[in-house]
Amino acid sequence: MLYEVVHTVLPPIAKTVWRPRVTGLEHVPDTGPVILASNHLSFVDSVVIPILVPRKVVFLAKSDYFEGTGVKGTATRWWFEGIGMLPVDREDTKAAMASLDTALEVLGRGEAFGIYPEGTRSRDGRLYRGRTGVAHLALTAGCPVVPVGLTGTQHIQPVGSNRLRLAKVSVVFGAPLTFTGRYEGVPLGRARREVTDEIMAAIGALSGQEPAGVYNERPADV
Repeated sequence: MLYEVVHTVLPPIAKTVWRPRVTGLEHVPDTGPVILASNHLSFVDSVVIPILVPRKVVFLAKSDYFEGTGVKGTATRWWFEGIGMLPVDREDTKAAMASLDTALEVLGRGEAFGIYPEGTRSRDGRLYRGRTGVAHLALTAGCPVVPVGLTGTQHIQPVGSNRLRLAKVSVVFGAPLTFTGRYEGVPLGRARREVTDEIMAAIGALSGQEPAGVYNERPADV
């Protein structure tokens, strides 16, 4: 119910204020499990994508956002729940596997799941190497992956700022990638790496970012 209320009010307002340039939205299937794999430039990426996609897209957010107390804590929790986010404990040593299990549950329900294969935001604008969790999901769930290229979202909420700003934003949804049957007999580690690299190449073609060629490590304060 909360999700329906937020998504009735928020998208029209956000589109009017920021007027994002959107291309390829027809590539997102109307029903069935699908992974939206995007580059990651800003905290607001997880708001921008769900606002634009006409169906519910589930992202994961650190559990701290759901555990606050008082009026502010309650409002924050309602906000994250309202835009379709689910909590994940980043401090748990088993958090990565738990996140994948949660994602598979979402896909198993026939829903759309959003993921950033880079793992964390790019602070220099380059596209970092993808981690293979996205391939694990795609191969296990047997669902298509829609690559997404974001540009400009880092200017809506610059790193270190708590204020939202007006900025030119472009969101490009690419043609779905399917991997079912393509990796039969291929060692699992190799299959996951090749699938991930194909997804990242598609994201890079949409975003136009320079490849970093290395993994992006999460800053201690993020």
